[in-house]
Amino acid sequence: MEFLTTVLKHPFFWGLMLGLFLCVVSVWSHIKTKVELKRLKNHLSDKMELEADKLSSMKGEIESLKKENENMRVKVQTGKIEDSAQALERELEIFARAEKAMVLNAPGFAQAWENAKEKSENEIREEEAGKSPVKRMFRKFFKGNGSDEQKSIDSSSSGEERAALMTSDEDN
Repeated sequence: MEFLTTVLKHPFFWGLMLGLFLCVVSVWSHIKTKVELKRLKNHLSDKMELEADKLSSMKGEIESLKKENENMRVKVQTGKIEDSAQALERELEIFARAEKAMVLNAPGFAQAWENAKEKSENEIREEEAGKSPVKRMFRKFFKGNGSDEQKSIDSSSSGEERAALMTSDEDN
């Protein structure tokens, strides 16, 4: 017992105890800091992944908006459908697309005709809204001289279209 009291009263023992206590406190603090650092790294990694996903989706949206903007610019340059001639040309374009679709799949004509007509009308609406590039089938028939019309007629794909165009030319 005397040895224990001598050791407890010795200044070296108290210095050693104080040093061990500070060492334990610093190790505990170091462990907490490492855990906090790991948590922050995970948080930063998650945030960067989310921001990268958001950035890529925003880039895709920007590209689609640029495409739509370009289509709208082309549409504005070509003019809007306001007068009756352009409205008739639009209607003719819808019927031409529907007729072309019917030539490809004609088993049940009435139902297929309505479906093709609706599909063609939706395509025209998308073009007018600028969501798809403008493509006109009959514009080439109405512009240019007679030789251009003949080339357009010769290059058309179906015989029924040629026959219809020939008869309409003979009527004029």
